[in-house]
Amino acid sequence: MKARIGIRPTIDGRWGGIREGLEAQTMGMANAAKELIEKNVFYADGSPCEVVISPCTIGGGAEAARCAEYFREQNVVATLSVTPCWCYGSETMDLDPLTVKAVWGFNGTERPGAVYLAAVMAAHAQRGLPAFAIYGKDVQDMNMSGITPDVEEKILRFARCAVAVGQMRDKAYVGIGSVAMGIGGSFADANLMQKFLGIRTEWVDMTEIKRRIDFAIYDHAEYEKALKFVKEKVKEGKDWNGTAFEQKDFTRKELDEQWEFVVKMTLIVRDIMLGNPKLASQKMDSERMLDHVTCNEEALGRNAIFGGFQGQRMWTDYLPNGDFTEA
Repeated sequence: MKARIGIRPTIDGRWGGIREGLEAQTMGMANAAKELIEKNVFYADGSPCEVVISPCTIGGGAEAARCAEYFREQNVVATLSVTPCWCYGSETMDLDPLTVKAVWGFNGTERPGAVYLAAVMAAHAQRGLPAFAIYGKDVQDMNMSGITPDVEEKILRFARCAVAVGQMRDKAYVGIGSVAMGIGGSFADANLMQKFLGIRTEWVDMTEIKRRIDFAIYDHAEYEKALKFVKEKVKEGKDWNGTAFEQKDFTRKELDEQWEFVVKMTLIVRDIMLGNPKLASQKMDSERMLDHVTCNEEALGRNAIFGGFQGQRMWTDYLPNGDFTEA
């Protein structure tokens, strides 16, 4: 299930005509926000962002708890509370410390949604739960529907950031190799990754790439497909390094072998990051391993959302570099 955004329609909890008269407008705001986000915000794979709405409007703590329970089942990573009116601040707010939060208070005549926004933002500050405040710069007629352009921009900014955070959560950064040539960006700071991005940090030695090439631990069908693509589509440029670095020019055979190497390397790095179920039924090309041993561990991958090919200096002096793989 993908990381979703949850809409929380908060409402004045006073029954006897007040709440009943606000239900339609409150849910209208929720549906408008849902439609806006789904049409304009996308996941890394290009698919539209998934948005869910609370099964009830939220007038107090009981309904806030019902909404929170539903959102947990829906993998909601961020919440947008929306309201056209006054609501009970701390009774209706999102108290989940793990969700990214925003509140949209309708700035309208006779409808103090912006007043609720100010009150609930104070409650968020008191509780140590950061939230983004969203309201329109112009006062609107209380019966006006739709979302003004300035509010649209604020909602979409929040939603895009929230989806980015949600997609990173519980994923990993994989650092392949070590720090080379003193490049600070190659140092994967596990505390920063965990505390600020909510992701795990993992390290893989570069010898793992060489091992998988030597033991043929990669998807062979995918390799043939990828190599064919490279030969047909990738334009090979002139090698300017030979004379400049007092090296002999590569032969055609050596160049072909390097292309084969970097294609395998690219597939292997992807397998390290994302895993590959096909490897679970594949045997290692090694005389040391028993026939029944398959690549189950390699098939799992590292649950990574991004990674880096670091220690390049030592690797490049020995083997084809990582430029093709990184690109």
